[in-house]
Amino acid sequence: MSPSSSPRFFTEREVARHCTKDSCWVLLGTRVYDVTAFLRMHPGGEALIRSRSGKDVSRAMEGPPHRHSKNARRWMEQYYIGELDRESGTDEAQTLRERRKAREETEGMTAEKTKKVEEEEENSPFNKCSSVDLDKDLVDWRKPLAWQVGHLGEKYDAWVHQPVDRPIRLFGNPFMEASTKTSWYWVLVVWLPVVFYFSWSCYTTLAQGTTRVVLSSNFSIPIHKYMFPVLFMLGWFLWSFIEYCIHRFVFHMKPPAHNYYLITLHFLLHGQHHKSPFDGSRLVFPPGLASIVVGLFYLILSSILPETIAVGMFVGGLCGYVVYDMIHYYLHYGSPKRGSYLYGLKAYHVKHHFEHQRAGFGITTTFWDHPFNTAIPDEEF
Repeated sequence: MSPSSSPRFFTEREVARHCTKDSCWVLLGTRVYDVTAFLRMHPGGEALIRSRSGKDVSRAMEGPPHRHSKNARRWMEQYYIGELDRESGTDEAQTLRERRKAREETEGMTAEKTKKVEEEEENSPFNKCSSVDLDKDLVDWRKPLAWQVGHLGEKYDAWVHQPVDRPIRLFGNPFMEASTKTSWYWVLVVWLPVVFYFSWSCYTTLAQGTTRVVLSSNFSIPIHKYMFPVLFMLGWFLWSFIEYCIHRFVFHMKPPAHNYYLITLHFLLHGQHHKSPFDGSRLVFPPGLASIVVGLFYLILSSILPETIAVGMFVGGLCGYVVYDMIHYYLHYGSPKRGSYLYGLKAYHVKHHFEHQRAGFGITTTFWDHPFNTAIPDEEF
């Protein structure tokens, strides 16, 4: 609903009828929100919202157990659809209805045409669940954003950490734009065969019984095939540290306000994900970009370790990366069972997006946040 349009009014009975997963409305005071699209994204799970459908969630927003952040409240405004009409006969409500009816008659729009226009606006790639004022926002959402954000300067950091639920177009060139989008299953299609091949290669090599770690000219240690799971898990553990470092020091670097190119680079790497955290086409890494990191990981290991041991750790790290991408996608779109490990990760990650952007850098595990003092404070979600 645009800021200039008159609000729609709904009775309590109308709001109460929208209590299913296909149509879920809630109240915040007298304001009505259609949160159907947010059900799967909610860190507390779909059931928590559905249990409050058709009701006032003001107390739940304030807590306890969890007081929602300013960004969470700003996010909710994207789903605002109208006002609750407690007294359908009041002069104010009647006047607003008469104004709306007069405007529709003046413009020659029937109720059916109005509905059609609203559906077209809802389906528009530039207006999906968005409260962005296209005329007043710091960037022009009608144009590709990649070459605009660098001009925001000192305003960039605050702008990029105010998330919206709308798709982002980075480039005008269709090929370049398509290259930045990846469906989640391509991670499995591209990398799982590599994981299986190197796992088989490493295990069969170790099974020959000829692999040894030379410690000196007179002493070496044989590496048996039973060591493969150990090497695999060591690689996975090493990846978890790399995952943390990349997320913290690369993705969350704070580019200098005067540097157009670093701001643009940050936005392309990770800023666009924080601005639009539920853009499903950009929740996993494109294989081309990921292959650079994967290749460097392999080269570093093979340069400091014997070949077979390096391969064993590499394949464990690569598997860790695949799991990382899958978990990251699930944390944004899955509905894990309350109390489960993934439920805790989802709540932790969503708080990173909406409230603690300078903390909570772990995705598959929160382990590394603790020794580096970047853990999000414990709170019941």
